[in-house]
Amino acid sequence: MIPLSDDNPSKTAPVVTVAIIGLCALAFIWELRFGPRMDEALVAFGITPSSFESGVPLNKVGLPVWATIFTAMFLHAGWLHIIGNMLFLWIFGNNIEDAMGHVRFTLFYLICGVAAALTMAMLDPHSNTPMIGASGAISGVLAAYMLLYPRARVHTLLILGILFYFARLRAVWVVGIWFAIQLVTAVLTPPSEPGTAWWAHVGGFAMGLILTPLFKSRDVPFFGPYDTRGPWADG
Repeated sequence: MIPLSDDNPSKTAPVVTVAIIGLCALAFIWELRFGPRMDEALVAFGITPSSFESGVPLNKVGLPVWATIFTAMFLHAGWLHIIGNMLFLWIFGNNIEDAMGHVRFTLFYLICGVAAALTMAMLDPHSNTPMIGASGAISGVLAAYMLLYPRARVHTLLILGILFYFARLRAVWVVGIWFAIQLVTAVLTPPSEPGTAWWAHVGGFAMGLILTPLFKSRDVPFFGPYDTRGPWADG
């Protein structure tokens, strides 16, 4: 299930969302310059859980351990990683920025990213594998979207084996199914197993649920906009 766009226009220009996408794109271009030595960049600016325990960073550029929490949010391990993350941020980020305002959205995004990183670091504190990606912060954005716009329609590509379908689904189903997959996979996957940091997604999402009531504007209601056109999809 791949979201492609939504029917939920924002009232203000999503300058922060666009800036984050731009910074991630620039960071990825910088990573590509390393070629086969890209892992060196990821080690230098990614989050290494064991560094939190020892207080000694593994990177050789003198970057403090705490700072890697933020630099890691803008790094990605490959084309599919960055394209997938930026697609989700582009679709859902503008409305949350609109609902919170530029400054509060920036803080919200960063705090969710920090919560995601610390969740994974606490579950696997001895790991020497760097964690990177905007997924944790974007998970918080998805949580906010589900709370504020669950009835908004999301144009979605459904892939069932070799069959492809296009549908307009309510956001509560798109985000809800996405989170269910993250949670189930996290429970079934040992934290020390290399690959996707599933618990980081769960941690970021949980923080998004907690922070949304505190960061949204007062005039933005929960569970809107209302849509009476069917409980699942209409096309």
